[in-house]
Amino acid sequence: MRNRISAGLCAAGLAVCLSTGAASAKAPSITDLDATARAAGNRIDIATRIGQSIFSEAWPAQISQISANELGSHLIVGVRLWGVKFHHRVTRAEFVDEVASIVEKAFAAAPAAEEVDVWASVPIEVGKSVIVSGDLAKPTIRDVFGLTAHRGESAEQISAKADGATTDDVFWDEEWARAAFKKQEP
Repeated sequence: MRNRISAGLCAAGLAVCLSTGAASAKAPSITDLDATARAAGNRIDIATRIGQSIFSEAWPAQISQISANELGSHLIVGVRLWGVKFHHRVTRAEFVDEVASIVEKAFAAAPAAEEVDVWASVPIEVGKSVIVSGDLAKPTIRDVFGLTAHRGESAEQISAKADGATTDDVFWDEEWARAAFKKQEP
């Protein structure tokens, strides 16, 4: 499935190069393709720039979307992760470190951002004939983790917040957290 997606994204990148007269340009990297494909919001340019920074390294959790939305002088960034099928088993502490690093990269790539919101979601099983789009849609995902980081917070504050040491601006589905992470080695 990933190969088909990568092939489709490569074809789309090639089509853009050809349509802009840049036929001799090099093929876009996987980082560029991921950043472009997963960018959302009314400031796609900023979301793509953040994606290029974040996708420049491999993370245990799959990052499914990076959004940047601007309203007046306010810029808010959102990063959605999948809370299932990690690329390798992680502890809760490793997940917290990942979230804090992603937030730092997002702020570095978007200096005008006021806050970065990070969510982890998991799929919801739905029946065969259940409507999943439109006005009568049933949800197909649910959030199991959420964090809001504000510009100016230190890496230590973001990590403490993400770890649940403080209760402001963070949400953990504890049942998910018990099942999702490997136990910390003594």
